[in-house]
Amino acid sequence: MSLQPRNAVRRRVVPAALGALSVLSLLSALPAAAQPADGATRHAVPPPRQVTAAEARTDAYLRSVHDRPAALRDFFRQLPKGGDLHNHLSGAVSTEYLMELAAEDRLCVDTATLTAVTPPCGAGTRPAADARTDRAFHDAILRAWSMQDFPPDRNGHDHFFAAFGKFGEVTWRHRGKLLAEVADTAVRNNQSYLETMVTPASDGAKTLADQVGWDDDLAALHRRLLAGGRLDKLVADARSEADEGDAEFRATERCGTPQARPGCGLVVRWISQASRGSAPERVFTQLALGMRLAEADPRFVAVDLVQPEDWDSSLRDYSLQMRMVGYLRTQYPKAHVTLHAGELWPGLVKPEDLRFHIKEAVDVARTERVGHGVDLVHEEGWQRTARTMAARQVAVEVPFSSNAQILGVKGADHPFPTYRRYGVPVVLSTDDPGVSRTDISHEYRYAAATYGLRYPELKDLARASLEYGFLPGASLWQGNPTTAGYHPVQACRGEHPELPVRRAACRHLLANSPKARLEWRQEAAFTGFEHRHARAAH
Repeated sequence: MSLQPRNAVRRRVVPAALGALSVLSLLSALPAAAQPADGATRHAVPPPRQVTAAEARTDAYLRSVHDRPAALRDFFRQLPKGGDLHNHLSGAVSTEYLMELAAEDRLCVDTATLTAVTPPCGAGTRPAADARTDRAFHDAILRAWSMQDFPPDRNGHDHFFAAFGKFGEVTWRHRGKLLAEVADTAVRNNQSYLETMVTPASDGAKTLADQVGWDDDLAALHRRLLAGGRLDKLVADARSEADEGDAEFRATERCGTPQARPGCGLVVRWISQASRGSAPERVFTQLALGMRLAEADPRFVAVDLVQPEDWDSSLRDYSLQMRMVGYLRTQYPKAHVTLHAGELWPGLVKPEDLRFHIKEAVDVARTERVGHGVDLVHEEGWQRTARTMAARQVAVEVPFSSNAQILGVKGADHPFPTYRRYGVPVVLSTDDPGVSRTDISHEYRYAAATYGLRYPELKDLARASLEYGFLPGASLWQGNPTTAGYHPVQACRGEHPELPVRRAACRHLLANSPKARLEWRQEAAFTGFEHRHARAAH
């Protein structure tokens, strides 16, 4: 993939000496959808920043290999990419590994629908293990469970989401094994952190929701969930479930042994997902469980709402669900929130359903991050929403491949440049890379090729993936790095990540803040990466 396409949406890193004229010329190059209409053009965001000599030489290397696919792939694979903050565990596993797990569990596959089902294999089904030797059967399952060979000129929305139902019988059984495969892939792509979504204590949450029923008085409904310790029992079940998954993960990865696999070193946190297409009482129960769990167990950090946003039930209950999250935030202030919002596009839903989803996620639910956010410029008052997100540092999680496959949105139609122009933090993510048949390196490469990003911009996007993660502790960076640039806090200013830390205040920060410690580790990785590629540029 060339890094200099003819129609790339471009924004360059500008040396400070070029002045305001160069900044304004960059703004005029943006497509109309990316042009702020309310005065936000007065300042280029992210701001032009000075580039170090090592960054400039690394960027020169990147430009020099734009027409060498193998070298380009290696560059983006080796680029330190920090974290993946929008990742569904069941959709992140490679389809080949799901097929192997299905065979190991002696599952069957319905030959008409290619859906995994429990044994015994009766009429109309075949053992999943047959895919090991029957190539045609293998390839048929591969195409049904992923976007492999899906025609690029067709809308992939229904096929994408249908895949989860086809392999669902496989994924609920082996959380630890799934995580092991995903973790190894993340480390191979030079990532150090993962937030991935699961549904904790799913059966118990459904049972409790059915028992308590629905009450439009959310405080009263919450009290009913708490009564008799029932919600706390679910929290305990979810923690036990996580313990079992951890044990399976460590056994699969051989952690703590000389044969430990790479994934053992990845820092992982869980996000509890609630199924937005379910009945209101079940959605509320899942959200309450996830937020109470995040305050009780440090392995869990946040909640999210999943399933297609365009389903009838999702559209009908959207505002109610934002009100649920807003209420629960008052009860669980230490739990984080990230929400799928704006994963919509004209033609997928009626115009009136495009007007408010991101806005309500930000204003009513007070989300800390937005997943997808694709329909931004189709919402009423979207400029105000973008300014609010920038002011509160509400990051948007951008999985380019998923947006293209599900919504058909890419290139200049995507709001990626608009968010950046308004100073909204942006983090690149994968969503469901197993289904998409992609990885995080592809997402960075796509961003560089499509939007003309230079190496320093890619570096700051990778920094953002840790800065806006939900790891606890103070940041390594001062202020708002999206608008002011990535400058170390006073305690660590002047320190070098590859040398012993001299200042006691900086040592204290790194010892006591998991977030700052991981960010410091990323800076050391950048130093090594730039040194290698700077040498190669000459």
